[in-house]
Amino acid sequence: MALNHPLDRPVWSTLTSRQAHLALGDARALRIDPAHGLFAAAADDSPESTEALGRLNISPNGMGLVETGDMPVPPGAAVRSRAACVQMVATSLNGGGKAVDFEPLGEADAAEMLALATLTAPGPFFEKTHRLGDFISVKQDGRLVAMAGERMKPEGFTEVSGVCTHPDFRGRGYAGALMRVVTGRILERGEQAFLHAYAAHTATIALYETLGFRVRTPITYTVLDGPA
Repeated sequence: MALNHPLDRPVWSTLTSRQAHLALGDARALRIDPAHGLFAAAADDSPESTEALGRLNISPNGMGLVETGDMPVPPGAAVRSRAACVQMVATSLNGGGKAVDFEPLGEADAAEMLALATLTAPGPFFEKTHRLGDFISVKQDGRLVAMAGERMKPEGFTEVSGVCTHPDFRGRGYAGALMRVVTGRILERGEQAFLHAYAAHTATIALYETLGFRVRTPITYTVLDGPA
């Protein structure tokens, strides 16, 4: 399997470059440390790499594959879910947009970040996911009500992720405003920003387009379960 672009196989590109220190496995297959996330990837679609992927520990939360092409399911694994998504990239920000007062998030906020992500389900978020990159927030009277941050970091790219708002505070433009800040910081570092969205969520994709993101490619998100 040819890797034509780092984002064609973002998990493999991430775990063999800037976040290799979080990778478990070997040259045939890698997964991120389960406390940080559930993403994994085989080196290619050969039987040897597929079997190596199956030998990696599939945590109770499952194992997530993010691929532009179809990858074989490892022996003994079962598909829990498979979703059509789009991968979007931003090389510049569109002008305008609402500005908000925001605060950085850190270790002291970890439990509240996990609680907000668990409530709102912006994507896989676990005990140490907040350590994958910088996160910022909107707080009301000291309470975390919205956040956005960074996740996968292939060479030259950073993923915008963990974007969520408490249901009681939606409709105020917090998500878009925080995404604008996170994306702007990525671009200022000389990188490109990218993200993933469910293909069926057209309103969400439209929001991202107002910020400057454009669809790069369809991509599939598959969650695997291990043997029963």
